[in-house]
Amino acid sequence: MTLTPAIRDTLAAVTTATLTTVLLKKGLRRTWMRGPRPLRAGQARVVGPAFTLRFIPAREDLATPESWSSPRSTRGAIEAMPEGVVVVAGTEGITEAGIFGDILCARMARKGVAALVTEGAVRDAAGVRGTSLPVWCAAEAAPPSVAALTFVNWQEPVGCGGVAVYPDDVVVADDDGAVLIPRALVEAVAREAEAQERLEAWIMREVEKGAALPGLYPPNAETKARYAKETGGA
Repeated sequence: MTLTPAIRDTLAAVTTATLTTVLLKKGLRRTWMRGPRPLRAGQARVVGPAFTLRFIPAREDLATPESWSSPRSTRGAIEAMPEGVVVVAGTEGITEAGIFGDILCARMARKGVAALVTEGAVRDAAGVRGTSLPVWCAAEAAPPSVAALTFVNWQEPVGCGGVAVYPDDVVVADDDGAVLIPRALVEAVAREAEAQERLEAWIMREVEKGAALPGLYPPNAETKARYAKETGGA
C-alpha cells in the first residue's frame, strides 16, 4: 500500500520498540536491523519507503575509482532517489570502507532523501555530520567504498543487519535503531502500534501512581476492561 501522509504521521509518533512488539505479535521476528546506530545524537525519528542499495565484497577488476563514473554506480543511484525515501544499503556487514562521504550525503540531503540506513560505514564522518542528512550506520571508516566493496545495483531486495528489505517496504528509525515494516502490513501495524502506545502511556501513569505490575503489564482482562472504561478505549 501507499505510505500516506496520515500513516507517516502515525508512525513518526511511534517508537521502534513498540513497532517490533507489534510485528512480533504478527510472527515477524527479524525486523530490527543489527548494526545501524544514529550517527548524531538527537536525530529525529524518520519514516519513509525503502530505497535499496546493494554492495558485495570488492573484486579488484570491478571495484575501481573508474567505476564511480559508470551509469550503474552510487552516483547514478543517488540521482534516481525520490524525495522522502529512506536509503537502505546492504554491505554484507563489511565496515572496512565508507560507502558514502560528505559530498554524496550532501547531494542526498539536497534531493530530499529522508535518511540513510546502513549496516556498513560512512567516511568523512565529520563532514557527513555537517550535512542535514540523518544517518544510521554501523561504523566510520576512512577508505573509499571500492577499497572493500563493489556496488551492484539499486532498488532490488537486499539484506541489511540480518533483515530482508524490499524496495518500498517502510523503514522507521530512531534512537533504538531501524525497523522494517513489510509494505503489505504498514496500515495494520501503524493502527495497532498507535493503540499500543496509548495503552502503554496509560499503564505508565498507573505505575507512577504505585500500581504493581502483575495483571497490569501485560494487562489482564480486568485491567483491559478498566482501561476501556476510563479512556473509552481511545
